[in-house]
Amino acid sequence: MTRFILGLLSCCALSTAAAAQPIDPAAARVEIDAQIAKTWPQLEALYKDIHQHPELGMHEQRTAALLAAKMRTLGFMVTEKVGGTGVVAIFKNGDGPVVMVRTELDGLPMEEKTGLPYASRVQTLGDDGKQTFVAMSCGHDNHMAWWLGSAQALLAMKARWHGTLMFVAQPAEELVKGAKAMIDDGLFTRFAKPDIGFAAHVGNGPAGEVVIKDGVATSNSDSVEVIFHGRGAHGSMPAASIDPIVMGAHFVSDVQTVISRQKDPNAFGVVTVGSFQAGSVGNIIPDTADLKLSLRSYTPEVRKLLLDGVKRTADAAAAMALAPAPEVNWLHGTTSVVNDHALSSKAFDALTAAGGSDTIVWQPATAPGWTASEDYSAFIEAGVPSVYFSIGGYDPAVIAKDTANHLPVPSNHSPFFAPDYTRAIPTGIRTLSLATLTALTR
Repeated sequence: MTRFILGLLSCCALSTAAAAQPIDPAAARVEIDAQIAKTWPQLEALYKDIHQHPELGMHEQRTAALLAAKMRTLGFMVTEKVGGTGVVAIFKNGDGPVVMVRTELDGLPMEEKTGLPYASRVQTLGDDGKQTFVAMSCGHDNHMAWWLGSAQALLAMKARWHGTLMFVAQPAEELVKGAKAMIDDGLFTRFAKPDIGFAAHVGNGPAGEVVIKDGVATSNSDSVEVIFHGRGAHGSMPAASIDPIVMGAHFVSDVQTVISRQKDPNAFGVVTVGSFQAGSVGNIIPDTADLKLSLRSYTPEVRKLLLDGVKRTADAAAAMALAPAPEVNWLHGTTSVVNDHALSSKAFDALTAAGGSDTIVWQPATAPGWTASEDYSAFIEAGVPSVYFSIGGYDPAVIAKDTANHLPVPSNHSPFFAPDYTRAIPTGIRTLSLATLTALTR
């Protein structure tokens, strides 16, 4: 009996040691692809279901419940309502690192115009109390499908790795506040603190392509509201008014000089006025104008320049009109996602070795980042070294056709954004699964 127990312990030790051996990326891809083929019908059904039933940030109850149920069926320990509507799914498979894989849950307040047979026609009340369409024009439906598919693939291969999977479904990415909400709700104290994190985003690049950006991958983002206060009057008596629309118009034009005359032309920075709301009819001069802005930058210095420049310009527009000082309110924001160099290099090597030498693109730290923003940066700032991948979503033939016709390929947040999910989702699964396997076996 003693020999039997010692032999059993020795066998277990060998199994554990074997699990820690580096993977063969090419062989692992074969297994992952087999798993994708096996589970594709349910992944496709999940994608279309979520695409047709999008929900706004912090209101993703149906979406969160759907993913939570899927993960429980796989054997994960699932906790819901983390940071509002967030989901945390944990699977422990022996001793080893904790690897976080994150997806987003929310859609956008906009109308989809793709013409797809499963296009969203959902309408709901927004946080402003107004009726709005909701669409998955962000691509998060692809992300949720490849998140689940990665979990399925990793569990099917659990004899090859040991450690803990921490699959996080985050609310309100489009509001750039869901990651912080989850952290504030104890994501890294109530649950395991990840040693490594991975996330990915679909875009309008060539389907099958995976871009790994070393260093700064996305931009800083700041949402700012400017409210000009004037004095209302009859439209025929402008001298009796202090017109906030005129103030706003000056501001919209003048604030761009912060970019063209104050910012270093070699540094990235964008000021976009995306909303200008004032008045009700043509013959009444209103007493307020409400503008909402989006600011983007890469460096802390440019970020501060833009924020300071917005306030200075708003104050000047009001002073010129002899109006009270405007309200300039910072609403929310996030810093740049910065990819870890060592992890990015390992992921690049693994994906290339898996047969992606023609489709895996390395962008050095000296190259500019992506101008879009992501609050995944909150997880990195909380101490989770990470890699954030960009996944191509469009058939190269479609890209070539649009280019030949001098048309832009629909990008994220376009009402016409419709990536080829049949290629984007499998690419996302391979990418996240191989990156996670590499982290868990080295």
